[in-house]
Amino acid sequence: MTGARILLVEDDDVLRNVVERNLLARGHEVSCATDVRSALHYLRVKPIDLILLDINLPDQTGWDVLRAIQGGECSLGEEDGTLQGKLPVVVLSAVRVSPHRLAEFHPLAYLPKPFPMEAVLRLASEAAARREQCARMKVNGEGFHA
Repeated sequence: MTGARILLVEDDDVLRNVVERNLLARGHEVSCATDVRSALHYLRVKPIDLILLDINLPDQTGWDVLRAIQGGECSLGEEDGTLQGKLPVVVLSAVRVSPHRLAEFHPLAYLPKPFPMEAVLRLASEAAARREQCARMKVNGEGFHA
């Protein structure tokens, strides 16, 4: 199975490095951003299968990233069909996130810090499986055999 293309948006150097190393060790492609500006840049230029998004960032908040996604400012891998209409976002936060916020943005998951690494790795594996399934469906839909 091919790894997922993951955007890790986290300003804490230690946590970002630990998560990135774990994901890379399992064959995922990881791009890292430390603020909203760089996160939006990656989302505009790279297809992404999963976003691991910290809410408290130095320039703005993770909610601003989600608003940009909802507003259609980012591609998020739509050209290869990996999204299937759902935001591939896992919200990470050291502060409590209100149910209202979660209902507003519908992330795939919410992981309060500190979170178990196994949860992140499971979500990354699921994103890779979705990507692979979409690729097979696309090939089969065009008359080719998987």
